[in-house]
Amino acid sequence: LEDAYRGGTRTLELRTPEITPDGHVTSRPRTLRVSIPAGVVEGQQIRLAGQGSAGMGGGPAGDLYLEVNLRPHPLFKLEGRDVTVQLPVAPWEAALGASVAVPTPDGELELTIPKGSASGRKLRLKGRGIPGKTPGDFYVLLVVALPPADEPKARAAYEAFAAGFDFQPRAHLKG
Repeated sequence: LEDAYRGGTRTLELRTPEITPDGHVTSRPRTLRVSIPAGVVEGQQIRLAGQGSAGMGGGPAGDLYLEVNLRPHPLFKLEGRDVTVQLPVAPWEAALGASVAVPTPDGELELTIPKGSASGRKLRLKGRGIPGKTPGDFYVLLVVALPPADEPKARAAYEAFAAGFDFQPRAHLKG
């Protein structure tokens, strides 16, 4: 994914069929260093001029086409040129708003979480996805992460929180 953002180079090991002088077909190993252009997307082809098999009757080598496959990324989900990251936020950051660091394939950036944000809210950073003639967007999907109530102090904080609100999260479900 990072190579799709910035471009890069990869070294590929290929085995090329070759006809020996006695007419047998063997496999010859080849190493190619491939430049990956910034903005490349899944399924796109990269043409390597003159790197294909030799032409018929001793003609010049043809072109080699490589199809781009992007590996799944542990943080980012890719859909076309759009990139999404799930960002865990504390309940107080979602409720009160906050400025938080967000990882992107192009480096970390500061993002303002709007006050009153709920889990599942998507924030869009226009044009910050995979580059291209029409660049994709970068989406931050907020996921409110709850602190554990595994100690007396934490349980007491949750009990005080519950007592301080008249909050009925399922009120809309009643007929």
